Amino acid sequence: MPRQRSLFDIIGPVMIGPSSSHTAGAARLGALARAIVGGTPRRARVTLHGSFATTGRGHGTDRALAAGLLGMRPDDERLPDALELANASGLEVTFVSGDLGDVHPNTARLELTDAFGRAHLVQGSSLGGGDVVVTLIDDFPVEVTGELPLLVVVHHDQPGVVAAVTARLAADVINIASMQVSRERRGARALMLIETDERVPDEAIAGIAAIDGVVEVRSVPAV
Repeated sequence: MPRQRSLFDIIGPVMIGPSSSHTAGAARLGALARAIVGGTPRRARVTLHGSFATTGRGHGTDRALAAGLLGMRPDDERLPDALELANASGLEVTFVSGDLGDVHPNTARLELTDAFGRAHLVQGSSLGGGDVVVTLIDDFPVEVTGELPLLVVVHHDQPGVVAAVTARLAADVINIASMQVSRERRGARALMLIETDERVPDEAIAGIAAIDGVVEVRSVPAV
């Protein structure tokens, strides 16, 4: 199901912290990055850009990002203690400031190592009012808001894979809300992002993972 929006999303998010963009949005961005990599990472190196870098720490942006990586919501009362809780849980998180180029002023680049030692990259921005957008997953430009459930399908760029994945979703009566497909180059690694109106059942995910050419499937809930 998509993230339920309420009156508080219109007048401002329910949150712990002084700023919807620097705190609530940062927490959602961390939570979305956590969901994309499939759980709480073991290590996180976070580059803060623009306003995140210059004023973010005063607004608790570092604590909010760490809270999101731990799976906390923006209104979690533990958010102010997120850095200490991350350390206690074994999540090694470091923050640096950097210029990420022509991106939104409230942008963070998260280089994450998951529980299996695999490296991931998630970059995204906090747009205000608690809204966020992920603009980079690994080497692929994307646009992911976290408003809807998302399937992340890593696959080989070969004929028939996209059709087989969408056919499997149709067979399970899963409606596709949006779809993005990109590739490193012809015949190389490719990424398929599919937003759906409801969560994709585990059986369907297993069926997609078994399709010839599919390398990995991750189910990302709305955050």
